[in-house]
Amino acid sequence: MAKQKKHPQGNIAQNKKALHDYFIEQKFEAGLALAGWEVKSLRAGKAQLVDSYVLLKDGEAWLLGSHITPLTTASTHVIADPTRTRKLLLHKRELGKLFGAVQQKGYACVALSLYWKKHLIKCEVALAKGKKEYDKRDTEKVRDSDREIQRAIRNKGKED
Repeated sequence: MAKQKKHPQGNIAQNKKALHDYFIEQKFEAGLALAGWEVKSLRAGKAQLVDSYVLLKDGEAWLLGSHITPLTTASTHVIADPTRTRKLLLHKRELGKLFGAVQQKGYACVALSLYWKKHLIKCEVALAKGKKEYDKRDTEKVRDSDREIQRAIRNKGKED
């Protein structure tokens, strides 16, 4: 009987800057059309989503600005482009929701994370609305106050 392979688990890369710059309204799970060397690099965890965004055109979704660093051993016969545009695989209904919201309501479409789902690589895409500067400061104040409360609760038990 054949031995079952262990599938990689967890996040490959996250876009924390998007969480800081946008209010996340709705999330979608999209597949990625990748080359072989890209999959090997993602297994090694060599991906960045910092300045990436999703472009919607001609009824398709494209991931731009993501950086997958090629492994030196993996791609010897292929000229690897680390920042090439990659096609996102979504259902027509999901694409329709994204197109409608981005064109009408002033929403943006951003990539939040790359992760493994069994043996497949998925990209979490979000419909987001941009934050103003005062919104970012307010979010930071709330986060700091929550951190202070948690610290006080943790230290209260140790003082007695």
